[in-house]
Amino acid sequence: MSFLLLKGLHVTCAVTSYTLFFLRGIWSLRDSPIMRQRWVKIVPHVVDTLLLVSAIALAISIRQYPFVDAWLTAKVAGLLLYIGLGLVALRYGRSKAVRLFAWLVAQAVFAYIVLVAAQHNPAPFFAGK
Repeated sequence: MSFLLLKGLHVTCAVTSYTLFFLRGIWSLRDSPIMRQRWVKIVPHVVDTLLLVSAIALAISIRQYPFVDAWLTAKVAGLLLYIGLGLVALRYGRSKAVRLFAWLVAQAVFAYIVLVAAQHNPAPFFAGK
């Protein structure tokens, strides 16, 4: 698969994954019955699997790897934090306030991951021009 096609798949999956997370957060906070629909429990996992597979393929194709290249290490660390916050926001948060806080912070972490990916810099807020 060509690099551009792989990158396009990865970006599409990232946007879709974030959109689904955003919607599920709203539905969860509103106690919507949509959260109990089968597709809501399956589709995000399929999208996230494609996102992870495309990420691994991209890392191999550009020959940059976590724990070798700082920006990719930061992206993986951000991803782990995002997943943990997502679990609190959508499943394990004991109150709506905790779930809301985790959901909001997860979105900030997602923005960080996107900036790191775009700039290939683990400290994108301090990038000089």
